[in-house]
Amino acid sequence: MRHLFPTPKGKLLLIGGHEQREKAGPSHEQSPEFILKRFVDELHKKGTIVVIPTASEEPEESAQDYVDLFNSLGLKKVEVLNVQSREQANSVEALDMLNRADGVMFTGGDQLRLTALLGGTLVLARLTERYLHEPIVIAGTSAGAAAMSTPMIYQGRNDAGFVKDEIHITTGLQLLRDVAVDTHFIARGRIVRMAQIIATNPGCIGLGLEEDTAVLVTKGTELEVIGSGIVVLLDGHECTGNTISDVKPGEVFSIRDLRVHLLAMGQRFTLPGFASTKPPVENPE
Repeated sequence: MRHLFPTPKGKLLLIGGHEQREKAGPSHEQSPEFILKRFVDELHKKGTIVVIPTASEEPEESAQDYVDLFNSLGLKKVEVLNVQSREQANSVEALDMLNRADGVMFTGGDQLRLTALLGGTLVLARLTERYLHEPIVIAGTSAGAAAMSTPMIYQGRNDAGFVKDEIHITTGLQLLRDVAVDTHFIARGRIVRMAQIIATNPGCIGLGLEEDTAVLVTKGTELEVIGSGIVVLLDGHECTGNTISDVKPGEVFSIRDLRVHLLAMGQRFTLPGFASTKPPVENPE
C-alpha cells in the first residue's frame, strides 16, 4: 500500500504531450499555462537539468530541442543523458551526470524503451533514491509521463479499450505508485481504455492528461493541474459492479459507479489512500 513508502521530497511534472514550447515574448514568460516555465520556476531558475531522450526515435534532435528551450528560459546548465543500452544505464558516467541534476526531463517517444532500458539499472535506482530523499524535480512528456507510474500502458488501440485484453500493461518506472497515466487523453479518445485499467485493479487511480496540460505532484500525493486543457481522473475505489474477470478475452466488459473528475488549471486533487483532512478535489485559491 502507498502509506508503506516514504513521503517523497522530490516533485514530478507529468505532461500530456504537445506542450507549448515557443517563447514568443514576455507574455509567455508570465503565462501560467506555460508548463515548461513552471518546471524552470520549480528549480528557482538555477541548477542543472539533465534531458533523457531515451524514449525518442530521434534522441539527439529531441534532446537538442529541450536544451535550446531551457537555455532560452535562462537555464545554462543543461546536459543530455542519452541512454541507449542497459550497460550505459549502469555506467559511472551516467550516475555522475544524474548526481549533478537538480531537474530531469524525459522526452516523448515509446515508453516501453524507457522501462526496457532503465528498469533494474543503477540509473533508475539512483533516480528513485533522489526523488524520495532530495528536492529534485522530474518531468516527463507523453511517453516520459506515461512511464512514471506503476502500471504502465504501452499498447492498445484507442477505439478498442472496451474489449477485454486489448490493452497491454507492464510495470513502469514506479515513481508514482497506484496511478496509471495516459497522455494525449482527450485528443485520442482514451477514456475507455483507461477504464479497462481501472477495472482490472480498482485500487488504482487513472490519470488522463490532455495535450499541453500537466499535473505537478508533490509529496507523492498532491496534484496541481497546469496548462491549457483538462485532466481526467478515474476512481474505481467505490465501483459496485465489474465484469472484467467474468468475460472472455475479446468480449466487452462493464464497470459501474466509476467516479470521474474533470479538472482544469489551478485545481488540486489528493490521491486516495492517505490520511488527510482535505477533500479529494479543491478549488484553486
